Amino acid sequence: MAHIRLEDLSLSFPVLHGGSRSLKKTLLARAKSTVAAKSGAVGGRMRVSGNSAEVVEVQALFNVSLTIAEGERVGLVGHNGAGKSTLLRVLAGIYETGDGTLDIEGDTHALIDPNAGMNGELTGRENIQLFACRMGMGRVATQELEQDVEAFSDLGAFFDLPVRLYSSGMSVRLGFALATVPRSRILLMDEWFMAGDQKFQDKARARLESMVDAAEILVVTSHALSILRQWCTRIIWMEGGEIRMDGPAQEVLDAYEAALAVTPV
Repeated sequence: MAHIRLEDLSLSFPVLHGGSRSLKKTLLARAKSTVAAKSGAVGGRMRVSGNSAEVVEVQALFNVSLTIAEGERVGLVGHNGAGKSTLLRVLAGIYETGDGTLDIEGDTHALIDPNAGMNGELTGRENIQLFACRMGMGRVATQELEQDVEAFSDLGAFFDLPVRLYSSGMSVRLGFALATVPRSRILLMDEWFMAGDQKFQDKARARLESMVDAAEILVVTSHALSILRQWCTRIIWMEGGEIRMDGPAQEVLDAYEAALAVTPV
């Protein structure tokens, strides 16, 4: 059965090291202890290593433990910098885990960056052929993929022009159409993947919902609480790199909305 398990998972990113710089001095002044006090809902913890280089790090995730079972639809919410997108990227294998353990059972597909893997010098059609080659698809399957993506992206003549000539909206159309072809047991989705003009969003939503319905596990991060209420059965509220609240979607979202009314994002 598909599942995701994290235990005491922490992840830090180096910010600055070596030399004497004003930004570093500011960070060092704020991080007076080995692990600085939390800076509130926005951002993670700051810490300073004990070596001579005095490396400054931002601890994006701190002792995160959770289990997601087959059949669950989980939404991640929190202020900008709360750690939700970082957590999603850890689950996708984009970031290596720091401290703690991560156990994932089931094939995973991440919808995080609609332009990931695109070569700007190639045409839309050539990018699809490259994708098919990477996936080990045969000639017939590749032709079917081309037809599907060409019809869905609705790029017209631009489909056979280099991607570097596309507008941002056109790039999203192509990337979205291509990335939503694979199906997997575990689906990870970032809110940036739902970008695009309103007409395309309406068209894309049905395609996304078919993927959500087919997945055994869904983990999605979004500020669009209406989507989370519709798609999710469980919400994890992130704050300062930690889990502040984890429970049924309606209960956690109601608490989160109440907090937003008091403290602006």
